[in-house]
Amino acid sequence: MRKGRGESVKDTPRYLGAAQVRLMQGLAQTVTTLRPELLEGGATVGELAWIFGKDRAALSHTWRHRLWLRADGSGRLDAWAWVQLPYTVKRSDGSTSTSKSANLVWQVHPDRPDRLDEILAWYDEQARGLERRIVPQAPDTDMLARLPAYGYEPDTEMGGDDGDWHMFNRRSLVNLPEPALPPGFRFRTAAEVGPLAATRAHVDAWHPSTFTEASMAGVQATWPYRDDLHVLVEAPDGTLVGSG
Repeated sequence: MRKGRGESVKDTPRYLGAAQVRLMQGLAQTVTTLRPELLEGGATVGELAWIFGKDRAALSHTWRHRLWLRADGSGRLDAWAWVQLPYTVKRSDGSTSTSKSANLVWQVHPDRPDRLDEILAWYDEQARGLERRIVPQAPDTDMLARLPAYGYEPDTEMGGDDGDWHMFNRRSLVNLPEPALPPGFRFRTAAEVGPLAATRAHVDAWHPSTFTEASMAGVQATWPYRDDLHVLVEAPDGTLVGSG
């Protein structure tokens, strides 16, 4: 969903570090256990690690965040919000990738939907003067019920088949078939090929890409990345042709 422009952007502290992201991931783990249908698209443990790790070097100056701690003294979170403001970044072919709107990623504990009003009010403060975007999950009726009062309306283009949306899938890990590759191809890991080759494989797969060696270093330094679980596919001629 999207909202039109307001007043000028208000500057606030920008630093988002690994310790803060780990707290955010902790809430993601809690929501996954209690109410997985309420886990927001950009708020999974893996997605937080990926976005923070790969974009920290180039885009952290465009980020704003806020954490709401639980009142029980546990150090865990009731909620968090992460605003990504407009940016321009270079891609591997020399062109640029530009975002002209603000984007909100957030998560609340299932027993604290009242925090949603604070999140939306805070988002308005951080992104005044900008078009604002937010992508709620269909089962998140608490957020969906609040959005019209804050001026948001559905974006039919982004919500269409070719738009920007998320779908969660789940399957059992019991009796998984053994993976098979065509003759001559083999599985490798980032631990075996090294970060430079793993970076190149990603850039080639997503050309033109904003991913860089600094992006790879950021991902590798962010929990819970493990290079022995970063799987790639090597062709018979030694070229890395797949990354996952």
